[in-house]
Amino acid sequence: MRSVSIRSINALAAAGIGLLGVLYASSGSVASASSPDHLWPIGNPSTVSSPWPVGNPIANPWPGQKLNVQQILVGTSLHHSFTPAGSMTAASETLSNPDDITRLGNDLFVGFQNGVGPQGQPSADGNPDSTVVELTLSGQPVGQWDIAGKADGVTADPQLNGVIATVNEDANSALYTITPSASSPVTPYAYNEPLPHDGGTDAISIYNGQVLISASAPGTTGAPAPQATYPAVYSVALDPNTQVATVTPVFYDEDSATVANINSPQFEQSSKLGLTDPDSNEVVPSASLRFGGDFMLTSQGDQQQIYLNDAGGSHQSLSVLSLSQSVDDTAWPTAPRGGSLYSTDSTNDAVDLVTGPLGYLPLVVATPCGANSAPATCPVPPTYPANYLATLNPWTGQVSPLAVQGAAYVPQGGLVFVPGHFGSGGDQDGSSDQS
Repeated sequence: MRSVSIRSINALAAAGIGLLGVLYASSGSVASASSPDHLWPIGNPSTVSSPWPVGNPIANPWPGQKLNVQQILVGTSLHHSFTPAGSMTAASETLSNPDDITRLGNDLFVGFQNGVGPQGQPSADGNPDSTVVELTLSGQPVGQWDIAGKADGVTADPQLNGVIATVNEDANSALYTITPSASSPVTPYAYNEPLPHDGGTDAISIYNGQVLISASAPGTTGAPAPQATYPAVYSVALDPNTQVATVTPVFYDEDSATVANINSPQFEQSSKLGLTDPDSNEVVPSASLRFGGDFMLTSQGDQQQIYLNDAGGSHQSLSVLSLSQSVDDTAWPTAPRGGSLYSTDSTNDAVDLVTGPLGYLPLVVATPCGANSAPATCPVPPTYPANYLATLNPWTGQVSPLAVQGAAYVPQGGLVFVPGHFGSGGDQDGSSDQS
């Protein structure tokens, strides 16, 4: 975390910068109070009469307004063929359980898990395969590819001009690349060694040319987590000639990190991690209000996000933000005056388009039943309700629900923010996203 000290915060407050200035200064997005351009996400406050539409950006800047949810693709509209375990006869079924989502150019890629188990166990009807679906931003299917196992991480790789997918979040993990334009689009990879965290793999991000993968479910086949020897994230090198993925630990489940919560008595102090549930990860956009340019890992059950500055580099540093609620995926609105959110909903087997006043704060899928404290039978309202869309205060870790209307919506897994307004009428933006 690139932050200022308590002494600096007190100095800013004495100078009349106020709470908002203090929060921005603690984000590391300003070098001093004399750099006003960086204090505001929209222009220069000296030339913009009202940089925030309403009130304080730390709260919802459009209070009382609801987001609109539209299903743009449902799993029941798509099918795949498979050969059930122990059978010689092919079968067919509709797609189900969409999870991770990523964007490459004008298209989205979504991993449908189709009921496959977390260690690659076939579904109840004997299906062993997930299906990665390519679709336009308006929801029109473009292509689909089956991969053996439960697809947990799917991310765009512009250098590949395709996507990378991991399977099996608890154990028996493997990895695939999918290059739609290739004559043989799907390439499977095996890891060069048994994964030393004794678990599976989950989300993937491309960070400064590195392929970074979450080391999920540590201790599934070994000592219970946390363990100092369990990696939390791997850097993975792919050899297309041997189809081997070589893993190198980036940091470990019990490494030390700087406390990032400005409302914590331990703010800016070093704290030993104890990660038990590394899960989603993303690269924070450079324009983010805080942690811009960092790699971020969510430890879902632990209700924490770990931010790495210079991940894998010689000056790597870790910060930990404790959250008020368990969360899964995170997305950052980078064009708060105009943009759309794409989200997966495993409960309703849908890919959804969320539009409306998305605001400036990071958006998260809140997962109360994903917390380590959650009961075995869940949801149990009001303490452990079903998943919901929320904002995340990146300075305090407060998770706050957002009001939605429209289609039935229980967010699960993936989120992707796309600048500009999109709907069933067509696509308007061609830049790529790495989620």
